[in-house]
Amino acid sequence: MSASVLIAPSILSADFSKLGQEVRDVAAGDADWIHLDVMDGHFPPNITFGPQLVAALRPHVDKTFDCHLMIEPCDPHIEAFAKAGCDIITVHAEGTKHLDRSLQAIRALGKEVGVSLNPATPESAIEYVLNRLDLILLMTVNPGFGGQAFIPAIVEKVRRVKRIVGARDIRIEIDGGIAPATAPLVVDAGADALVAGSAVFAGGPSAYAAKIAAIRTGVTNESRAA
Repeated sequence: MSASVLIAPSILSADFSKLGQEVRDVAAGDADWIHLDVMDGHFPPNITFGPQLVAALRPHVDKTFDCHLMIEPCDPHIEAFAKAGCDIITVHAEGTKHLDRSLQAIRALGKEVGVSLNPATPESAIEYVLNRLDLILLMTVNPGFGGQAFIPAIVEKVRRVKRIVGARDIRIEIDGGIAPATAPLVVDAGADALVAGSAVFAGGPSAYAAKIAAIRTGVTNESRAA
């Protein structure tokens, strides 16, 4: 499992005064994806950025843009983020009244399809849309702010989601509190994509490669120990 774990640094923790350079630097530091946390100030209590910023960043790197839409309602905004250059578009099960329709809309735009669950939302919320999905994103913090503490109870939720996914080709991504100490817990439970914000961006560009490597090493060492 650890060999295929992807690291997706979240630009929410980057220096917004030089975001294009930040994206280039973290890509050069061996990031697999660039994670884009989009918040509307309504679904979570914070506002981040919109499709215009995504479009401005798109020419800077050829990495996968992993777009996490924490907005409600999400449907009116899906097309704009697709056109801005997002490769994966993830919506919250809690952010739409018609989840199946929202997922179909993403697929119709030629993008990979993701769904996210807040910590208190049971995995049963996505049981009947598994055939629509490329990715399931499980929140290990409550949406809204970077730097929150990892919620340990979600590790068992990762295991349950892994069981219902079964042999389907669906990645399980974790967002919130990921660091070298917590990454092995969720990877062991079945996750294979990790969003990391402050754990990567703290310390500045000269540290990005080492920070990403530390997460990978933690996962690899834990896997060997098991």
